[in-house]
Amino acid sequence: MSIPEIQQAWRVVGRGDPSKVLRFDRDVPVPKKPVKGEVLIKVHAVALNPVGYKIMRVAPSFVIKRPYISESDLAGTVVDANGTSFKEGDRVYGWIPVPTIIKTRMGALAQYTRVPANNLVPIPENTSPVQAAGITLASMTAYQALFDVGGLQPEQSVFINGGSSAVGAFAIQLAKAAGCTVTASASGKNEEYVRSLGADKFVDYTKAPLHETLANQPPTPKYHVFLEAVGLIDTSLYTNSEAYLAPGGTFVSLGPQPKGFDIAAIVKVAWKVFLQPRFLGGTNRSWKLVQVRHKREDLEQIARYVAEGKVKPIVDSVYSFEDTLKAYDRLLTSRATGKVVIKVDPDVSTE
Repeated sequence: MSIPEIQQAWRVVGRGDPSKVLRFDRDVPVPKKPVKGEVLIKVHAVALNPVGYKIMRVAPSFVIKRPYISESDLAGTVVDANGTSFKEGDRVYGWIPVPTIIKTRMGALAQYTRVPANNLVPIPENTSPVQAAGITLASMTAYQALFDVGGLQPEQSVFINGGSSAVGAFAIQLAKAAGCTVTASASGKNEEYVRSLGADKFVDYTKAPLHETLANQPPTPKYHVFLEAVGLIDTSLYTNSEAYLAPGGTFVSLGPQPKGFDIAAIVKVAWKVFLQPRFLGGTNRSWKLVQVRHKREDLEQIARYVAEGKVKPIVDSVYSFEDTLKAYDRLLTSRATGKVVIKVDPDVSTE
């Protein structure tokens, strides 16, 4: 397979929202020979993640030098196996972690990119590149939140707040694949979608404050793990969790997401979660934060679930490479159910 010298790529050239700082360049050099342990990928599809635009907005130039190519999740074909276990022509999917992007300035939003071979697995036969592109980061976050951080075991029960989000959707499926009972929340319009993912029970968070609904109708038995997959800055779900989270259970958060630099809200979270002692009303349940990290065994286990049909990739919408800014607009609405995917290669099937 011939590899061109020049490619098209979206590069971040400043600090701010994607619409203001992303530039479509048509004369970007294709990466030269990958370093040891890396492969060169012809990119078929890329999935967007909130961390991508957050870095665009806040990262100073001393953290990441511009211009750089953004985004982590991708699927494509190996065009230079570089002595790894892969071979040219292999269809693969995986991710480029943020620290690697910061170091190399080479993310996924390009026609060709370098990826650590250890961060890739073969695309299952029942999955298209467009579907595979959005699996890795959200599914690994969900997997590690449930099983590594939360310690969830088969036949236990879990509550997933934000069942219609990308992480929530994978969490429902992964928990069911492990033999757990799943209750999930979302707005009422997404009930059918959340149940289709495998949720045993559904709670509409729009009808009343969720912590009140759960406290007034506590489950039997109580949940072993509570996964907060929305990024709420409000601590009520945690501070009231003794009513619905079992003794020894774990409240797992993807991390509170304040709107802007909300000092008062951040201080409240710090007090309620980390500092308030039990004798002053502190919560007698464990609160833990998930920070996804690369684990080859997790990537492989998720790929097995996908190949077996136990976990299905969830694609919200698909955009052409030229319409990448429209894809970010969709992501920024916070209404996507599943992954927002960009078809870098127009010839790749979405099915």
